[in-house]
Amino acid sequence: MPKLRTFLNMIRFEHTIFALPFAYLGMLLAWDNWQNANWWDFIWITVAMAAARTAAMAINRYVDRTIDAGNPRTSGRPIQAGAIGAGTVLISAIISLCILAFAAWMLDPLSLLLFPFALLFLVGYSYTKRFTWMCHYILGFTDGLAPMGAWVAVRGSIFTVDDMPAWFLMAAVTFWISGFDIIYACQDVTFDKEAGLYSIPVRFGTKRALRVAAASHVATMMLMISVGLIVGLIWPYWLGLILMALLFIYEHSLINPDDLSKLSIAFFNVNGYISVVVFVATFSAILLGS
Repeated sequence: MPKLRTFLNMIRFEHTIFALPFAYLGMLLAWDNWQNANWWDFIWITVAMAAARTAAMAINRYVDRTIDAGNPRTSGRPIQAGAIGAGTVLISAIISLCILAFAAWMLDPLSLLLFPFALLFLVGYSYTKRFTWMCHYILGFTDGLAPMGAWVAVRGSIFTVDDMPAWFLMAAVTFWISGFDIIYACQDVTFDKEAGLYSIPVRFGTKRALRVAAASHVATMMLMISVGLIVGLIWPYWLGLILMALLFIYEHSLINPDDLSKLSIAFFNVNGYISVVVFVATFSAILLGS
């Protein structure tokens, strides 16, 4: 149990809340109405999401173990402190990927067919900061696959006109995650420069990076508005988007280039609130509109 607690703390398992509600949004919108609801889909989508995030974080911790050891901010993480072995983390990632593959198989043939594509990003995004400052958007796209994957699991399609909401939702999550990952990366600018790593704060400076993050969150709002218009969601959804916009404004008000002391609040707390607010608003809109 202590080892398990150490592992779950290392991968920040509780932060699955960031992406899981958006996966559920993909599922809810794909159902159309409650008569189409399949609760086995809900169960296997939950399993798939938990497995995917566990695998992605474990792989990231394993791949970055040498880099993290040299970064004062991350040098005390479990692998670096000797609290858990790197081999154990890698085995945990492999097991999680196997669970993800099984969940995809249980959901829909197309889900299983697309699994290798998702695997490429789940494994590959951890390497991207070694060669491109677009790494934030690759991470965002990886998380954006969550609502798309849930949509595919329910609908079994991805390239028809009726699948348009899923594409907009995927893009919204991509920009949302990318924006706050850019903010998070601002605290490692000095180390990343010395280590030869790539990021938008390293490439353009912290001040411009925060502007890019803000622009990404404006894009998120525009895409979420598009989802609501395409699907025809009613007033609770739009109230949720107003709250989402206010939370974004609050998040960015906490951070400035000369003071990153409140970054953890902006990164963890506010983004958790955003995901829950949008899910509850969309759920309410679908429930009241059905």
